[in-house]
Amino acid sequence: MRTLIRLAFLLVAAAAFALLARAIRHRDRDDARHALAARGQGLEIPGSFARVDGDALLHETAGFAKVLCTSAFYTGIEPRRAAAASGFVVSPLASRKAVVDTVIDRVRREVRLTLADGRVRSARAFGRQGCVTLQLGEDSVHFTPVPVRPRLPDAESTPWPMGDRLVRAPWPAEVDSAGFAAALADFAGPPEAMTLAVVITHRGRLLGEWYAPGIGLHTPLQGWSMGKSVAGTLVARLIQLGVYRLDQPAPIPEWETPGDPRQKIRIMDLMRMSSGLRLRAPADPDYDPSLGYPEHLFTYTGPMDMYHFAATRPVQWPPNTVGRYRNSDPLIAGYLVKLGAASLGIDPHEFPQRALFDSIGVRDAILETDVFGNFLVQGYVMMAARDWARLGNLYLQDGVWNGTRLLPEGYVDHVRTVAPAWKADGRPEYGGGFFWVNGAGKPPLPKDAFWMSGSGGQTTMILPSQELVVVRLGLAGGADAAALTNDRAFRRLFAAVRSRR
Repeated sequence: MRTLIRLAFLLVAAAAFALLARAIRHRDRDDARHALAARGQGLEIPGSFARVDGDALLHETAGFAKVLCTSAFYTGIEPRRAAAASGFVVSPLASRKAVVDTVIDRVRREVRLTLADGRVRSARAFGRQGCVTLQLGEDSVHFTPVPVRPRLPDAESTPWPMGDRLVRAPWPAEVDSAGFAAALADFAGPPEAMTLAVVITHRGRLLGEWYAPGIGLHTPLQGWSMGKSVAGTLVARLIQLGVYRLDQPAPIPEWETPGDPRQKIRIMDLMRMSSGLRLRAPADPDYDPSLGYPEHLFTYTGPMDMYHFAATRPVQWPPNTVGRYRNSDPLIAGYLVKLGAASLGIDPHEFPQRALFDSIGVRDAILETDVFGNFLVQGYVMMAARDWARLGNLYLQDGVWNGTRLLPEGYVDHVRTVAPAWKADGRPEYGGGFFWVNGAGKPPLPKDAFWMSGSGGQTTMILPSQELVVVRLGLAGGADAAALTNDRAFRRLFAAVRSRR
């Protein structure tokens, strides 16, 4: 009896301790959020936020149409599964219940969703420009789609990394195969993690990969906000080609009026999420949902010229003083790509493939656009899992590929250095080029880790000290389950791979 009483006491004590620890964590997070908001308010330039036209349900239904369109015509994920588990950032589950009629038109390659009041939101597939959200009441886009074809040799007969053929070689002596297999299984996670693909490379060699049923080597998968890092890479290519400098003011046409304060925003400020532009985002520490649909999400769902929309946001802070995760900055980076490509005489839709992807073996990239043909690089970039790994290896190799420098010298160091405004905010977690960093050295990742990150658990992790790149892609509905095995997966991987550094 005493043993049972003692056991019951220990269980109650453990539960109480867990509740107390959780309360302390919540309190600490609230304190940090209030301090962050207060700092921003103290530096703010007077002004107000603009309200987004239209109601939230209409925008969220447009986002839902795009989710279904992408699944039906690109990823091959069964639309019912996509409806239940994909793209919550642009279309919450609750709003999807308002759709009274769903049409997936395989002939027109279009999805049409009807609401109870008769309004229809639609998205249509346009080849390499992906699924485009159409304007209300219209049935086409305001640009001429461009067929973009890789200029690369046959993938099946070309060795990795420029192709798919894996060269037979002995297992690396410094890698424990059993430990590596356990780590790979953890990254894939249980079925409820809804993982679609995992790819792990070591010193550039593709060491292991895992795919869900129906997902193949060339299935383009949505990276969501990993697309921001693609935008940064394309700007870096233009810097390497001599079109821009990282430290120059961003040459945006909408900012040319004499005295416009946005002329002080440098390209590096944009790519550090530190431009200071005023745009409401759910990640803001003082975000108020009562003010209506946030502009940050509108950039995904609004059928308009999103480069112009982002470029016409006013300033909220001087550049490089406050760090905020807002879609205005990567969209303007995309605008710079469009302008820079045109200055070189290259069609902007062709530029990513010609200037970057052809050089590193990427064959399956889909950069989706708005209705005016502008790349929505803030979150609508799809690539095969191996292609995300190729991009990660470009960064692991300091921007050099097969002896050719593709990214400016010193750029990768800039990317993995904590952005000054984020450091001043007390959040050493964002770097340059739209990459996340481990400035606080949080375990289990090494402090030199930096990565691309997207909603729903999308990750391309670059680990210089271990010479590893880890790609994990999956459906948003499984993100919580995937997170449960994530730390263990990295610990097992690090234990299995002995570093030379």
